Amino acid sequence: MQQYSSLPEQNSQKDAPPKDLIKIQQLRAELWLERSLNQLQSRINDCLLSACTTVIQSGSSEAAICQTVVNELDSALNNSRVAFTQCAVGIALFQPQETVRICYVSLSSSPGSQSPLIEVILKKGKKLCLRLQEVIELKDLQQLENQKPPQAWQLANNGGVIGWLMIATASPRPDREPLTASQIQLRSQLMSRAAKQCATALAQVRQIQSWQQQSQKLGSFNQELERTNQLKNQFLANTSHEIRTPLSSIIGFTHLLLAQGYDPSRERHQEYLKIIQSSGKHLLALINDILDLSKIEANQLEVQWENVNVPELCRNVLALVKEKAANKGLKLCLELDPDVTTLVADPLRLKQMLLNLLFNALKFTSTGAVGLQVVPKGVFAHFTVWDTGIGISKEDRAQLFQPYFQIANAVTSRSEGTGLGLAVTRKLAEIHGGCVEVESEIDGGSRFTIILPLKLGDGGDEGDQGDEGDKGDEGAKSFLYALRVIPSSSLKILLVEDDLPNGELMYSHLSKLGYQVSWVQNAVEMWAVLTQLEPAVILMDVNLPNGNGLNLVQQLRENQRYCKIPIIAQTAMAMKGDRETCLAAGVNDYISKPIDLPLLTSLVAKYSLLPVAEGDGEKGAEGQGSRSAEA
Repeated sequence: MQQYSSLPEQNSQKDAPPKDLIKIQQLRAELWLERSLNQLQSRINDCLLSACTTVIQSGSSEAAICQTVVNELDSALNNSRVAFTQCAVGIALFQPQETVRICYVSLSSSPGSQSPLIEVILKKGKKLCLRLQEVIELKDLQQLENQKPPQAWQLANNGGVIGWLMIATASPRPDREPLTASQIQLRSQLMSRAAKQCATALAQVRQIQSWQQQSQKLGSFNQELERTNQLKNQFLANTSHEIRTPLSSIIGFTHLLLAQGYDPSRERHQEYLKIIQSSGKHLLALINDILDLSKIEANQLEVQWENVNVPELCRNVLALVKEKAANKGLKLCLELDPDVTTLVADPLRLKQMLLNLLFNALKFTSTGAVGLQVVPKGVFAHFTVWDTGIGISKEDRAQLFQPYFQIANAVTSRSEGTGLGLAVTRKLAEIHGGCVEVESEIDGGSRFTIILPLKLGDGGDEGDQGDEGDKGDEGAKSFLYALRVIPSSSLKILLVEDDLPNGELMYSHLSKLGYQVSWVQNAVEMWAVLTQLEPAVILMDVNLPNGNGLNLVQQLRENQRYCKIPIIAQTAMAMKGDRETCLAAGVNDYISKPIDLPLLTSLVAKYSLLPVAEGDGEKGAEGQGSRSAEA
C-alpha cells in the first residue's frame, strides 16, 4: 500500500481508472442488468403460470403482474451494489374515464414505509407525487417520457398504450455522490426493457383470460349439450314407451280379430274396434304434442283468434275428462264467475291448455276432487285447475315447465306421457299474451292458473296471429281455396295415391258412398286416365314416387283441358307453410293425414253432389270405380 501511495500518478490514476477496471465495471453492470431482468421474468412467469392453472377473477392476474414488476424493480435498484440513489417505481394505467391514475407503487413508497416521500420533478418545476390513486395528466406523462433522462416508459401492445412504467428518485443526500452518466444509462435500460416485459406479460395474461372465458363458455355449452342429450334420450325412451303401448293394443286386437276360429260376439267385436280406434287417436295426440312444441319453438304456430264462449268451452272440456274422473272415484267441480262470458282466444288452443292441466291433475290425484275455476281479475281471466293430489316439491316446481321433464309419480304404476304437456301449455299461454302460474305443497294438492287477457292486446304480445288455426285435436285440417266452385253432379273421382293402405281406405269409403272412384298410383297413370275420364274432383297425394304431386297440380292448372277441375291435396305434411305451399300450387282444399273420413266426405261433397242419400248410396255401391293398384 505504501508503494501505491508513493506513486506520483496516484491521483491521476484515481481519476482515470485503468481500462481493465472499466471493463470489469461494465461487465458487472451488464451482469446485474441481465440478472435483474431474468429475475423479473422469472417472477412474471410464476404469475402467468398461476393464471393458467387457476381460474381467478378478471383483473387479478394483471394486478399480480404489475405489483410484481414494481416490487422487483424497486428491489433491484435499491438493494444493488451498483450505486443508485434512492428511488421508487410505479405503474400508471388508463382508466375508463380516459384519465391516467397511479395504480401500483413499489413497497418502499407504500403507506407506512420509512422511506422519504419521493417526487417526480418536471423541468418546469412542477412536482408529482408517486402515490396510489394519484391522477396524472397525459401531457405530464408525455413530458416525463421525452425528457433526458426519461422517467416514464410506455406499456404498449397491439391494442395501443395501456399505461406507463414510472420511476421517481429522491433528492440526492449530501453523503452520496450523484449518478454518473453510465449509471443513468444503465437504469434507463433496465426500466425500458422491464416495461416491454411488463407489457408483453399483460398481453399474455389477457390472452390467457380470453382462452379461459372461451373454455368456460365451451364447458357450459358442453354441459348444456350433455343435458339436452340426456333429455333427448329420456324423451325418446318415454316416447317409445307411449308409442308401443297403443301399438300393442292395435296389433294385438287386430291379430285377435283376424285369427282363424275366433268368432267374437258383435258387442265384443265392437269393443275391440273401439280400443283400436282409441289407441290410434292416442298415437295421433302424441304426434300432435311433438309437432306443437316444434312449431312453437320455431315460431311457426298459427293461431286463429275468435270470441270464445267461456262457459260452453269449460263445460265441454270437463265432459271430456268426466269418465276418467269417475273411473278413479274423483269428484269433478266447475266454478264459473258470471262476469266471464267471452274471451278473445284460439278456442282449440285454450281447450288444449285446459285439457293438459286437467289430465295432469287427474293423473296425480288418487282421492278427493279435481276442479276448474274461472274468475275475472282486471282485464285478465284466471283459469285455475286445482286438485287434492300429492302436490309438487319446490325442486320439481323449478323444472316443471322444462320440455321432457317429468315428476316421479307414486300414484300410478308407471310414468305416463312425454313431459311435453306443461311446456306446450306455457308456450300457448305466452302466445295468447298471458302466462301460467303454479302453487303447490307436498300432500297439499296443486293449483295451476292460466292467466289470459279478456281482449286481444290487453295482455301485451298477442303472439303469432295466423290467418288460419291449426286444429291439432282433430288430427286433420282443411283449408278453403280462394276460388268458389259450383258442385258437379258427376260422381267420378280420380284418386292419385301411392300408399296402398291409405288408397284402399279412401277408395273403399268413397265407393260405399256411391262415388265412382278411379285409383292410380303415379303421374303416368294419372295422365293416362285423364284422357278417358272427366272427374268431378281429383284427390292428389303430395308425395308420389315418380313426380311431385304439387308439380302435377301446377301442370293441371296450366292445361286448358284440366285447369278447372277441383283438386284436394292430401298429405302427411303438417308444418307451417305446407298449407300455403299447396294453395300456391293451385289446390282447392287441403287435408292432412291421418285422413278423417267424415271430413273427407264433406270436402268431396263440396265438388260432387250425391244424387241419393248416403244410406241408399251404400247399397250396391261395392265394386264401383276402377283401380290401377292391387290394394
